[in-house]
Order: sequence, then structure tokens, then C-alpha cells
Amino acid sequence: MRKIAILAAFIMASALNLAAQEDVRFGFQASPTFNWMNTNNNKINSSGVNLGLKLGMMGEFYFRENYALSTGLGFWFNAGGTLLHENPGIYWDPAILPPGVDTLPAMVKLKYGIQFVEIPIGLKMRTREFGYNRFFIEPALTLGFKTQARGTAIGNGLGEEVEKINIRKEVNPINLSWGITGGIERNISENTALVLGAGFQIGFADLTRNKGTVFDPNRPEPIRENSKGKVSGIIIRVGVLF
Repeated sequence: MRKIAILAAFIMASALNLAAQEDVRFGFQASPTFNWMNTNNNKINSSGVNLGLKLGMMGEFYFRENYALSTGLGFWFNAGGTLLHENPGIYWDPAILPPGVDTLPAMVKLKYGIQFVEIPIGLKMRTREFGYNRFFIEPALTLGFKTQARGTAIGNGLGEEVEKINIRKEVNPINLSWGITGGIERNISENTALVLGAGFQIGFADLTRNKGTVFDPNRPEPIRENSKGKVSGIIIRVGVLF
């Protein structure tokens, strides 16, 4: 975390320096998110939405009046969601579970709460100014680095103590996603604009470790759990640009 904080301070200082140029803008966002997880296994299904939050800096580097490369540095808090496992199995390392708990029951719900540091790279396209407003659309790719992961297991025979356990080792360190956001910029002064928009972010990297064992009643032997768990979300962008 210390290295991440130093990197954030360096990028902020660079952004402040670049902001003096007419073709560069920077800003900040505090954007609510509604995110969930799904897999490629029809026995492991999405079963809950996390309310998350994106906080961070935004930077826009204009190469034409209404076209810019966009990037930034920020945190995505409480990303993830809940996955329902139809079959019993050893899905998380028993060492992180309470004593006596190893095989999780059928229909267990595993809730993931993950924190990422994110670096998006996008192309922002906006309209000319209409009064005080401009409309924009911004496709982007996002690289995320896991910094924290907490989990909760919910199922028959599990006590309340299986809550908010450390599942860092059960979540892969890097997340890759793509998405698109659209919205409006409202100028409130010569150099300041409020930003309001909405978009989606779809993950395409496998976040789950896949080291578990599944006990499928239709198979004579246990099998390895090798599903691909991905996180996606809807983002309500709220920010300010200078």
C-alpha cells in the first residue's frame, strides 16, 4: 500500500503540472457502482450484487478539440459479488475457514468483496458546447491490481463466524476489463466542469484461483473446480474536471 500511495502522489503532482497546458485536463471522481460476478460453469451462478465505489483521479490529454486520450489512477472498493455453488465442495482453502469447516455444503453462497487499484486507458469523444453543456462517450480498457479481498460463506450448517474472512489467496492479483461510459459535462466556470454519466465495465480475466474440489453427485470421483470467475459492473460516474 505504501508503494501505491507514493505512485498516486507522483501521478497527482504530474497531473497538476500538466494541467497548466491548455490541451490537458485533470479531475476527480467519486462514482457509485453496482457489481456482480459470474462464471462459465452452469453449476456456479451469480446470486447477488455488491454496492461499490470508485474513487480517484482522471486525466484527459486532447489531441484534437473534442478528442482525448483518457487515463487515471483510482480505487475500486467492494468490487465482486456472490456466487451460488450448486454442488458441495472445497472451494476455499480450509486453512482460512473456522476449525472443522472444510467441505462447503451444496447451494453455498460465496460472497467476494475485492478492492482494486485501477488504471484505465480510453478514448474520450465529446460534442461541441451547447450552452454550458457537452455530451461525451468514452470506451476504455482497465487494468486492476488486487489490494484486498474479503469473503463470506453462507449455507446450511455454517455459523455466523464464516464472515468477512481474508480470501486474498483465493483471488488472482490482476483484473482486466473493458467498458464504455456516456454522459454530460456541465461547465460551472471557465475552467471547471461537473461530470455526470453512466456506463458498464465487463471483466474478461479469471479472478478465482480454481484450486478447489467439487463433489458432483453425478460423478463417481471428485473433480477439480476450474471455472472462470469474472467481475462486471454498472458505474454511475460523478466527477469534476479542471
